[in-house]
Amino acid sequence: MPAGRRYAGTPLHDVGVAGEDWPAPRSDRARRWNLVYTASLIGLAALPVMMSIPWMLLAYYVIQDDDTLSAAVTHLLLVVPIATVGAVLMYASVVVLLVRLAGLGIADGMYPARGRVAWCVWLTDRLVRSSRVNLFPLYASLATPTWLRALGAHIGRNVEASTVVTLPRLTRVNDGSFLADDGLLAPFESHGGWLRLGHVQVGERAFLGNSGILGPGRTVPDRALVGVLSSAPDVACPGSSWLGRPAIELPRVAETGDTARTFEPPRRLILARAAVESCRVVPIVLSALLGAMALAVLDEIDFDLGLGMTLAVSGVVLAFVGVLACAVTTVAKWLLVGRFRPGQHPLWSSFVWRNELFDCFVELLAVQWFVRSSPGTPWLNTWLRSLGARIGRGVWIETHWLPESDLVHVDAGASVNRGCVLQTHLFHDRLMRLDHVRIAGGATLGPNSIALPGSTVGTATTVGPVSLVMRGEDLPGRSRWLGNPVRSWEQEP
Repeated sequence: MPAGRRYAGTPLHDVGVAGEDWPAPRSDRARRWNLVYTASLIGLAALPVMMSIPWMLLAYYVIQDDDTLSAAVTHLLLVVPIATVGAVLMYASVVVLLVRLAGLGIADGMYPARGRVAWCVWLTDRLVRSSRVNLFPLYASLATPTWLRALGAHIGRNVEASTVVTLPRLTRVNDGSFLADDGLLAPFESHGGWLRLGHVQVGERAFLGNSGILGPGRTVPDRALVGVLSSAPDVACPGSSWLGRPAIELPRVAETGDTARTFEPPRRLILARAAVESCRVVPIVLSALLGAMALAVLDEIDFDLGLGMTLAVSGVVLAFVGVLACAVTTVAKWLLVGRFRPGQHPLWSSFVWRNELFDCFVELLAVQWFVRSSPGTPWLNTWLRSLGARIGRGVWIETHWLPESDLVHVDAGASVNRGCVLQTHLFHDRLMRLDHVRIAGGATLGPNSIALPGSTVGTATTVGPVSLVMRGEDLPGRSRWLGNPVRSWEQEP
């Protein structure tokens, strides 16, 4: 790459002179901010633990005088749910307070990359990202708009939002909009020691797809759509549809269904959904109980056999807890949703709510206790098969993002790299459409790539990194593809 040029897109291409719309680079060395960031990192890492300590002491106080194991287990079953909910509420309250305070220092404009505003932006970003993990049940639910409002975002009526990341102070989402998984709104941009911030707006009944990016100062117009793994364009018309990085406009006819099942649900459906989503506390409590059980077992071993033996068997104990967490998640899948099949379901339907509840079991139990530490192992393949995924021999999988597992086919010898999503559903127009995704034998899906419903990656075919295989696309065998959306990846001479 020659000096002084700017590249963008997948695959990369020259888009002009680098930094032409930025001030001259800064070279200041604000060492005092290194200490501020270091202290902040330590505080953020300790925050969930600090919020849990009072409730852990409560649990210890309740069981400390128990003479038998059965009495201790009974008391744990009573106190752990209360302590877990209390710790979650305390943590959420502190996150809201810190994000609100940091937001007072955030506004549109250009700022030094080391300074008060930059630190406020960094702190907000860290807190919002960590809350997606520590407060996962709040996302993709009726509570999500309320949570985003509490953080300082302007959120309209009947907004649906999943696991979005945003600077709340700079975000406005109008009535009836939909923000899909991993959407990124109002991210900061940095260059040459400068930071650029800008408000963003999502129009009425607009849609921002999975891993979509709405950059500083940009808008998704009313009824417009920004697709999966795509960036919002600088200028767009109401009702338009965009795909790719950089985005290109695509023709699309919006589907209309029963509005009582999409945009205007009656009260009975709202109450029914609230009842299902209230069950999201179950995997949180189960995860806490597993942690309490592991600590109790290790404490008993330490009391009877000493610290050395405790350290020696701690890995086995934690591995057993991880397997148990995965087993509970598998049972939850088959009880809640059964076998996934191709079809279509409106947002306000029991299937969608139960599917999201199952996803909470995945993220809060299986991922936390086992899956996060087992990418690329036979153990991950075994667990995914237990969920109904068809995975052949010798398959390499570094991701657990197989949303509707029964619709996933990964044939022998295929490779699915880290950060990939076998996206077996799409949610345009508030209608959840499900279809199969197949990765044929010996094929490779590159890191952070996505295969959409109905797509097939042929035998021994390679899809490069950060690429998008379109819905219903059939890539022929022994070929190479790259880009968003994918196009032929020519071999260099």
